Amino acid sequence: MGEWFDLLTHWLAQNPQWMGLVVFLASFTECLAIVGLLVPGTLLLFTLAVLAGNNVLDLSSTIFWGFLGGLLGDILSYLIGRYYHQGIRELPLLRDRPEWLAVAEQYFQRYGIFSLLVGRFIGPVRPFLPLTAGMLDMPPWRFVLVSIPASLGWAVVYLVPGWTTGAALRLPLPEHFWFQTALVAGGLAAVLAALFYLSLRNPRYSHWMMAGLCFLCLAALSLFWPQMQALDRGLVNLLQQVREPLVDQLMVFITRFGDLSIQTAVGILLVLLLLGAGYRQHAGFTLGTLLGTALCSTALKEGFARLRPEVLIEPLNSHSYPSAHSSAAFALFLVFGILASRQQVLRMRLAWLLVACIPAAAIAISRLYLGVHWPTDILAGGLVAASCCTLSLAVAERKTPLAALPSQHRAVGLMACLGLLLVYGGWELPEALQRYDY
Repeated sequence: MGEWFDLLTHWLAQNPQWMGLVVFLASFTECLAIVGLLVPGTLLLFTLAVLAGNNVLDLSSTIFWGFLGGLLGDILSYLIGRYYHQGIRELPLLRDRPEWLAVAEQYFQRYGIFSLLVGRFIGPVRPFLPLTAGMLDMPPWRFVLVSIPASLGWAVVYLVPGWTTGAALRLPLPEHFWFQTALVAGGLAAVLAALFYLSLRNPRYSHWMMAGLCFLCLAALSLFWPQMQALDRGLVNLLQQVREPLVDQLMVFITRFGDLSIQTAVGILLVLLLLGAGYRQHAGFTLGTLLGTALCSTALKEGFARLRPEVLIEPLNSHSYPSAHSSAAFALFLVFGILASRQQVLRMRLAWLLVACIPAAAIAISRLYLGVHWPTDILAGGLVAASCCTLSLAVAERKTPLAALPSQHRAVGLMACLGLLLVYGGWELPEALQRYDY
């Protein structure tokens, strides 16, 4: 990124007290309309997060400054759009590149508030959506209510991986940890690339091939996880050394949403809503994914009978491999992503799936953070869900593809399920806090 970036990182290494402010400014700039396209924000934020994790800034402070900067960047972009309205098209850069705003405007008009959630993770569109929301007179209170969770999720996704890397670099880790981490990361990247290629080609049997690939990866992991002890023990020990009380409570709150009772209730509600609206094919796909994931996860748990990490004072009774929370969460949110993205262009389908995976990944990571599961348990749970989801989709679409759901049906179904998740998940939160108090 040039000499200025080297000077910035060197200066921060000498003046770590300014790290919070720099993370705030970088996040603010990355989310500011137009400017966000001109600054290499993704790489900058990752590098800053690595420096912060290297014993400079704690995790909760790093996320807070990133969240605050991103939120204020969105709000300022919204206010600019609201002030200029259609005159925004005559501003420098936008006057010469009208297609930038046209794409964001089309996307916003089609998806409304959901565009602010999903579009935040689509690089070329992200800086223009708040601007477009202001230009089209979206009510301020609605914009802020949507931007708060969107900014928080964005800060976690963009900053936590870098911060964890920085923490790993400064703490003692087992031999072969980095080799095994690179091996797993490379394998995941290869699988995702293969799935992307199959989606791009979209042959007749692509979903069957995807299901076969996911099952093959699950079989390989189930065969070789005993050889991944350096990764498993190293990452669990690393997370236990960098834990913070505030993050502890947040993780306990998040992990509640992966409990079997909550996942079952939301799954039943979703199937009933689809049947009630006359979408029998969609309901069959949903039921097949959720039920298949539950059965497969239970069978693997009983077959491997793997012990959990020795972190909790009172260990849970069930076995560790694979993580049922991880498999159930990924299954449910993958279903959400697929139902929301049917009959859309490839870029939008991938964006919906990415956003759907964020809450599922948060639930899975919470299990790892709390010391309830090993990293390979989490990974296996995600593979179980991906395998069953793609297989169920292949069966459901063996004759005709799933039709796109009307936007009002998507909104009602999503809000009903998320509302049940929040109410049910928070109902027994005090008991959950006591359970994981160690």
